[in-house]
Amino acid sequence: MPDSVGLELLAQELREADADSVLDTLYFRDKGTIIVEPATINETLDRLRAKGFSALMSVHGVDYYPEEPRLGVHYELLDMSNVDRLTVKLRVALDNPHVPSVTPGWPTADHQEREVYDMFGVIFDGHPDLRRILMPEDYEGYPQRRDFPIGGEPVLFTIDEAEGTAYTQ
Repeated sequence: MPDSVGLELLAQELREADADSVLDTLYFRDKGTIIVEPATINETLDRLRAKGFSALMSVHGVDYYPEEPRLGVHYELLDMSNVDRLTVKLRVALDNPHVPSVTPGWPTADHQEREVYDMFGVIFDGHPDLRRILMPEDYEGYPQRRDFPIGGEPVLFTIDEAEGTAYTQ
């Protein structure tokens, strides 16, 4: 996609296949972004794969606090033959953070979806092994959300523990 016109043409093709799939487009700093309805993410990514965007490079979580829908997921696609990148974004509300998993069609999304689940609380329906990947299973909260309390936990240096002078930050 060399320019914003190419992005609009691609978005128009996606809309022709499914009228409700593309919500908006954005072209900024020579990079295209397509904003889609969460329920259509698998079909949209499949159509983009057919257009040459055959590599899913990364999946990211985003917190748009205080806006609603608050949580977002970004998919970075690469067309390796044209060396072109495209971002596909979606947003879900905090009270219903469900997104269909793209892992069945894009196996590279497996651990990345788990990380977004672990850090932001987005639930990927249909994921083969959706569980925490960075935080303990019994951990409460989602550390990358913008309303997560800052301050951390006290660090106990065990070298001083025997003397009873353990330092905490």
